[in-house]
Amino acid sequence: MNLDLFIAGFGGQGVLLLGNLLAYAALLEGRNVSYFPAYGVEKRGGAATCTVVISDGEVGSPVVGRPGCVILLNQAAVDQYLARLRPGGWALVNSSLSDAAPPRLAQGEVLALPLTELALDVGDARLVNLVAAGIWARKTGAVSLESMESALRAVLPERNHRFIPLNVEAMRRGAALVARETRIPRDECRDP
Repeated sequence: MNLDLFIAGFGGQGVLLLGNLLAYAALLEGRNVSYFPAYGVEKRGGAATCTVVISDGEVGSPVVGRPGCVILLNQAAVDQYLARLRPGGWALVNSSLSDAAPPRLAQGEVLALPLTELALDVGDARLVNLVAAGIWARKTGAVSLESMESALRAVLPERNHRFIPLNVEAMRRGAALVARETRIPRDECRDP
């Protein structure tokens, strides 16, 4: 398996935490991982992106020009990065902060869900990244929810461990959405 993911949004949405969480969960499952974060100088509100590569073999580069999966958490991310999706890939788009009907792609699938509202249903809009984590993990099968739950203890500062049950609930809610989804791609994030 060689799977790549590109995540984009604005600072404060947990883009970097999401990438770190997925990378750490894959490490716990014995895979090779590359995690490459990038963010603007602003503390909140600036652009934030990261790339995660998960592989059973060696990871050649943390840089992915045409990712097989993208998670785009706002309209600016959709506008800037959706077209980079590799043919046959899929995109998870937060329709709460972007056009409700993102452009159709000839080269892949766009799954637009109101991630912010789903996070609010769990209890906090800041859980948008963890709802996305559950969706991505279930659709790809790349990491288990159990590994992500274990990874939370490593990637969250200890002062935030009291929020882990809420974080786990957000991931489970995201994963449950995919369990009801009828169009589950087979291996679209995997490098051909």
